[in-house]
Amino acid sequence: MTSVDKPTMTTPAPPADAKAVTEAALFEAFGGVRGMVETVLPGLLFVTIFTINKDLHVSAIAALAVSLLLVAVRLVRKDTMKHAFSGVFGVAFGVVFAMVTGNAKDFYLPGMLYTLGLALAYIVTTLCGVPLIGLILGPVFKENLSWRTRNPGRKKAYAKASWAWGLILLAKCAILFPLYWWANTSQLGWVLIALKIPPFLLAVYLTWVFLAKAPAPIDVFAEMEAEEAAEKARKAAASRGEAGA
Repeated sequence: MTSVDKPTMTTPAPPADAKAVTEAALFEAFGGVRGMVETVLPGLLFVTIFTINKDLHVSAIAALAVSLLLVAVRLVRKDTMKHAFSGVFGVAFGVVFAMVTGNAKDFYLPGMLYTLGLALAYIVTTLCGVPLIGLILGPVFKENLSWRTRNPGRKKAYAKASWAWGLILLAKCAILFPLYWWANTSQLGWVLIALKIPPFLLAVYLTWVFLAKAPAPIDVFAEMEAEEAAEKARKAAASRGEAGA
C-alpha cells in the first residue's frame, strides 16, 4: 500500500485554525465571490435582454459574449481558468440548444440537466462509499483519497456534505423542471437566477460546518516527501558504509 491509502490506527485532531483552513479551501475549490459572479452574469444578461425585447438571438449572443469577456479578463490577469471555462461551455451549450430548437427556454436546459446529473452523482457516490465532495476537495486539502481508509471521521464528514449537496440540488431541480414545462422563458429565467446563489451558499456553508468539525486532513504529499527524504538518507548512509569498508 502507498502512503495515500494505507490504514492507520491514529486519527489526527483538528487544528485550532481548522475553520479558516476549510473556508480557504472551499473558496479555492468553488471559485469564491468572483466564481459566483461569473456563474450568474451570463444568465442574468440573457433573461434581462429577452424580457425586454423577446429576441432569442440577441439575448444568446450577449450571454456568450460576456462569458468570453470573463475568460479574456482572466487570461489577461493570468488567473485560474477552470471556473470561467466551465461557464463558457455551459453558456455555449445553452446557446446551441436554444438556436437549434428555436425555443428560448432551451437556453437553460443544459444547465438544468447538469444540475440534475450532479445531484445524482453526489448521492450515488455517497451510497457507493466514495462521496463526490471528497473526490473534489481531497486534492485541495492535499489528502487525496487518504480519508477513505485512514481518516474515518473525515470520510463521514464528506458523506454528510455530499448528501447535503445532492438533496439541495434535487430540491432545486424539483422547482425548475416543472417551470420549464409550465412557465414562459422570462419567468423560468428569473426563478433560475434567484436560485443560482442561495442553494449554492447553503451547500457550501453546510460543507464548511461538517469539515470544520472533522479531523484534520492527512497531508499525503508531505508524507511522500518525508519518505523520499528518508530513503535518500538511507542510501547515503549505505554508500558511506560501503566506502568505509
